[in-house]
Amino acid sequence: MPSYRQARLAEFLRDEISTIIQRELRDPRVGFVSVTRVELSPDLRHARVYVSVYGSPEEQEEALRALQGAAGFIRRLIAPHLHTRHIPELHFKLDRSLEHAEQVARLLYQIQRERQAGSTGSHGDGDQT
Repeated sequence: MPSYRQARLAEFLRDEISTIIQRELRDPRVGFVSVTRVELSPDLRHARVYVSVYGSPEEQEEALRALQGAAGFIRRLIAPHLHTRHIPELHFKLDRSLEHAEQVARLLYQIQRERQAGSTGSHGDGDQT
């Protein structure tokens, strides 16, 4: 479980990185990116930045490569706002939790439709099973 300081710093980094991506990055490969969460190592030297990228798998990989290439630029913009001894190394990762949640929701909807179709078909025949 992260310490209070880790959690606060992770939240700050999430907000700052998100703002920098939206306002400062000019790389067309980035496209529509949302920073979903940041996880910091206990020594605060490494940050895993989870991003959700809208687009095809190829576009997602391109955006991830562009973000990793811009990591040094993002660190330099964050540095003046951090009051820590070290500025964390940024490691960008695709966050597939939104895709997974959408898939689960789709499957639940499909099951619900099948049950409704099954229940409307069984009421008319009078069989008790």
